[in-house]
Amino acid sequence: MMYKVLVSDKLSEGGLKVFKANKSLQLDYQPGLPPDKLKKIIGNYHALVIRSGTKVTKEVLAAAKNLRVVGRAGVGVDNVDLQEATKRGVVVMNTPDGNTISTAEHTISMILSLSRNIPQASASLKGGKWERGKFMGTELYGKTVGIVGLGRIGIQVAKRLLSFGMKILAYDPYIDPERAEQLKIKLVKLSDLYKGSDYITVHTPKTNKTSHLISKKEIAMMRKGVRIINCARGGIVDEVALLQGLKSGKVAGAALDVYEKEPPIGNPLVALANVVAVPHLGASTTEAQVNVAVVVAEQVVDALLKDTVRNAVNVPTVSLEELKVLEPFFKLAEGMGSTLAQLIDGGINRIRVEYSGEELEGTNTKAVTVALLKGVLEQVLPERVNYVNAEYLARERGIEVIAGTSQKTKDYQNMVYVKVRSAKDSRTMAGTVLGGDKLRIINIDGYDTDVNPSKRMLIFYHSDKPGIIGKMGTILGKRGVNIASMNVGRKKVGGQAIAVMNIDNSAKEDTLDELRKLSQIVELKQIRIG
Repeated sequence: MMYKVLVSDKLSEGGLKVFKANKSLQLDYQPGLPPDKLKKIIGNYHALVIRSGTKVTKEVLAAAKNLRVVGRAGVGVDNVDLQEATKRGVVVMNTPDGNTISTAEHTISMILSLSRNIPQASASLKGGKWERGKFMGTELYGKTVGIVGLGRIGIQVAKRLLSFGMKILAYDPYIDPERAEQLKIKLVKLSDLYKGSDYITVHTPKTNKTSHLISKKEIAMMRKGVRIINCARGGIVDEVALLQGLKSGKVAGAALDVYEKEPPIGNPLVALANVVAVPHLGASTTEAQVNVAVVVAEQVVDALLKDTVRNAVNVPTVSLEELKVLEPFFKLAEGMGSTLAQLIDGGINRIRVEYSGEELEGTNTKAVTVALLKGVLEQVLPERVNYVNAEYLARERGIEVIAGTSQKTKDYQNMVYVKVRSAKDSRTMAGTVLGGDKLRIINIDGYDTDVNPSKRMLIFYHSDKPGIIGKMGTILGKRGVNIASMNVGRKKVGGQAIAVMNIDNSAKEDTLDELRKLSQIVELKQIRIG
């Protein structure tokens, strides 16, 4: 299959070469594409590669009938409607590592420029003046800097500022305290950071929670003469509140690389003498541009051709080490979900999944739950279901999903136990992975089994009396359906039993009807996985 890739913003030649080198891809490079034209043509493409200029709106996504992946050459994805992309099963990926060093170094440059009035002094001298006394600066040594957000960039900024002899306060609810201690960083509450810092620099993504994270109330907590730096995203700092703080003298200065509206035409902050303002240059180094372009191109190629997703912002992610363990469990859970959805009568309204065993302990089993949901929903929904939108679609349809851990492993090293419920039925299934990659369904509705899930299976409940298997084999043989393997489970001799037949080719409906007419058959269903 030939996949079409649209690049709608400027991208380094290194990234374009990755696409051009692959014969399964057709590249269309249209930097600066107008929004109306993007909406008009996006339906032809399987992948869209962007920077910050392209807005991937709800309307664009609605027109993107074939779109599978959006690749952002950079970190911020606030120009993408993530909820709509998730709903439509479109993977959104960024490149969080590609411009880390560039942005961290830029932040240090902004702090130094702000402290020593370098831009203002340079402009004065170029204007023919010699005003040494006007540009008195301040040293970083011994000062306290508050870093909001200790992600990749925040940590690199901290490391560099420590070399200046600065004290580091930081706020990040997700970082390991031991890691912060190793870096000689003191973790504090956000309010304490505001109160105790001479410099405050933000390094968080732009979300509903971080919008106007620094506003009038927060500036009021700060020390008189504080300096504020924003090289992250526009809107994290409330520009109206910052303007008031600068004019009142509460804030001694600010260094801004990003703005609530870009370009900041007419923004009064830009005109202030105590503000260092530059046009969104955090990732603007030759090295960073090449890095993010190549990385995003490689990620998009892998997503299209290998179904391998890295750095997705709307898909549960696992580390490479976890992937080695969990990959067979994705297949197991998806197969179990698909089978249960075909066994149960009525629409599923509740799913409970339990994980147990040493192999699964401490791993990101949420991704396995998503695989289970994908298997369930593919059987009941007409739209495309994948790892991106499975959780959203389940929630949208009111399916209650409960996931947890259990101590019961039935003597296996690992086990996935699932119970699904509808208004009139409930079904259970347990599965395991043996020897690293051998999938087994070990229990169905309380009957112990040893089933290798395959693409085609017959699952039937029957009275445990002699002759039933032979009769079924005869009917299937006459109809040209080959039995690959079979497993029978029962709770007691002469009671009800379950049998699972792996078959090489599907049985037609009239064949199934004939099988169901056998007196010993209680229930029979044909299962298709994938």
